Amino acid sequence: MAGSAIAERPASRIATAAILVTAFFVGAVLMGFEMLGSRYLFPYFGGGIGTWAGLISTVLAALTIGYFIGGALVDRHPTPRLIAVASALAALYLAAVPATADPVMSFILDQFGDGPTGILLAASALLLIPLSFLGTFSPVAIRLLLRSMHQSGRIAGMVYGVATIGNIFGTLFTTFWLIPTIGSRAITYVDAGVLAVSAIVMWLLPNPADDA
Repeated sequence: MAGSAIAERPASRIATAAILVTAFFVGAVLMGFEMLGSRYLFPYFGGGIGTWAGLISTVLAALTIGYFIGGALVDRHPTPRLIAVASALAALYLAAVPATADPVMSFILDQFGDGPTGILLAASALLLIPLSFLGTFSPVAIRLLLRSMHQSGRIAGMVYGVATIGNIFGTLFTTFWLIPTIGSRAITYVDAGVLAVSAIVMWLLPNPADDA
């Protein structure tokens, strides 16, 4: 009953704006870190099509996991704090990457070689967990912003549209400006910081239904 009531009550303008801004930054970090993944893998597995196939497949697998988990969780607990927790966990994981990536990549290369198995394991170690957390964002955001079933298409389109704009920005900004300017490890810390700030904002944000 509570879930149905929330779905029928409008989100406040502040909550809507905060969630959509977060959608942009989560989308930017998600794709930006995928581009960084190629930099972490390159010294060990090269930059060929096999490496990119591993990275893209891992990102898609992570998003699939995130979509399923986020959708299941938000039906039980429709609160922005789900986004906060997921963003915070992703931030912690990213913050650990610069110090751990080299030994992990070396271990995988030594144990499994530089073929498909090694590439997929390395890409998974780097991307699967944090991007699965970020993948929970869209279903949670849609559920929180949903005013009624009659507006579900518009809300879903808006969330995915804003997140995709963030994807584009993260891809281009990371590739053409950040990587040449400050390097992969520094960017990883920046991404972790962006997610940490997003987590704080979402934790402090009232439930959209409470503001209605």
